[in-house]
Amino acid sequence: MKKRDIAFIILLIAFVSVKKAIAQDTFRVMFYNVENLFDTKHDSLKNDHDFLPGGFMNWTNWKYWEKQRNIGRVITAVGEMHSPALVGLCEIENDSVIFDLTKRSPIRTQQYEYLVTNSPDLRGIDVALLYQRHQFKLLEKNEYEVLFRNKSARPTRNILHAVGQLISGDTLDVFVCHFPSRYGGQLVSEPGRIDAAQTLRNKADSLFVVRQNANILIMGDFNDYPDNKSIFKTLKARSLNYHLSKHELYNMFFHRIKEQDFGTYKYQGQWGVLDQFIVSGNLLMNEETVFVKNREAHIFKADFLTEKDEKYGGIRPYRTNLGPRYIGGFSDHFPIFMDLIIEAP
Repeated sequence: MKKRDIAFIILLIAFVSVKKAIAQDTFRVMFYNVENLFDTKHDSLKNDHDFLPGGFMNWTNWKYWEKQRNIGRVITAVGEMHSPALVGLCEIENDSVIFDLTKRSPIRTQQYEYLVTNSPDLRGIDVALLYQRHQFKLLEKNEYEVLFRNKSARPTRNILHAVGQLISGDTLDVFVCHFPSRYGGQLVSEPGRIDAAQTLRNKADSLFVVRQNANILIMGDFNDYPDNKSIFKTLKARSLNYHLSKHELYNMFFHRIKEQDFGTYKYQGQWGVLDQFIVSGNLLMNEETVFVKNREAHIFKADFLTEKDEKYGGIRPYRTNLGPRYIGGFSDHFPIFMDLIIEAP
């Protein structure tokens, strides 16, 4: 074989290797219920009195900025060597606290832009999405109010919808949710979550109609488990064990809910998956130009996010407050994350 032929083969192998590296661009997504990220300023239109200096939680500027640093530490840890491309957050008070997080806390170097809802929630609780512009080019932003059939129900958090373009040229529709709580009991409060799930399902159905290959990514704290009525029957989020279809939704954790000690939240000694990723079938098909890596999502249970559960045994999330008592931890939920593989053109 001639030297020039050998050189050509070496160059060809190098080109294929580089192309493959470009084509396997990991795009990490995380979601985190940060447990009451309130500032210390009173919003006259909201019931935020508990989180004011001298209020029930005795919230102070020092505690606020310590919590900001803690949240930034978690985002950085989940990102490992790279910042997550998208970060969904819930239990945040307003855009002011997200400005402080992205522009004034240690993660400001990660250059996040952000979107925040303006919800009718009585406490002022909202959801947010952090995104990196070089990985997610924002095309459109919407938010949807959940209208309850029960007119006397307390208003809840709006659903955030962000439409962005990926480096592959694909469109990604991202929804960030925080469904109504279980206050008053699971069965009493369930109709509110069913209404929220129906709102979300209607939006997903409209995308299936207008997009030939809908890449839908839903993340949030649903205050229900994958097999509860709101998620399984109303939203129709299937298990990964079902037959895959491009025009259906799939819950990334449904097939694992029977595993021992598996969950993002611990209540009276029992683990449950309240925080979930739900995706359209298109994102589970490896022949597409964007898809979920290994069809897997993960719960981030780093040791620094846990503490010993003295009452029930094992561990539990190391939270910020236990009632009015300040503990100094992170959140009462664990964050979740997953990776998308994006094939660059």
